[in-house]
Amino acid sequence: MTDKPTILAMLAGAAGGAVAIGLMEAFAASAAFPLFAVPFATSIVLVMGSPDAAPAQPRALVGGHLVSTLVGFAVLTVAGPGPWAAALAVGLAIVAMQVTDTFHPPAGIDPLLVVANNLSWTFLLVPVGAGAVLLAAFAFVWHLTVRRYDWPHRWW
Repeated sequence: MTDKPTILAMLAGAAGGAVAIGLMEAFAASAAFPLFAVPFATSIVLVMGSPDAAPAQPRALVGGHLVSTLVGFAVLTVAGPGPWAAALAVGLAIVAMQVTDTFHPPAGIDPLLVVANNLSWTFLLVPVGAGAVLLAAFAFVWHLTVRRYDWPHRWW
């Protein structure tokens, strides 16, 4: 049986995840931005549900999304949109995140979205850049105030 503090931490993480998803949906609706193009659902699950994991730290969260998106735009510029280009972009993004020490598995969707949908460079700023920073800020406040948990283990 799991002890009471662990259960409370799980419930607080789940509640934080639900609040963050609700805010993400509200943003998508108010900005008339398609929810499928907001790539943070799995990031929210990771950051709120496994805050100790290295991919859940701010460097990986923000950097992984930015690096992966940049790789997507590089591939889109060179190869154009298409399924094989999208697949190549995801593979290269995995390497780029590992090389830059920003490995964040949920960010693997970013280059796929960029290449498959032929997105404009503004996608890098909004929703990716702004969204990743806002998610890190939300997680910091949530973990500190609601969970009473010291997150992150390292900022950069």
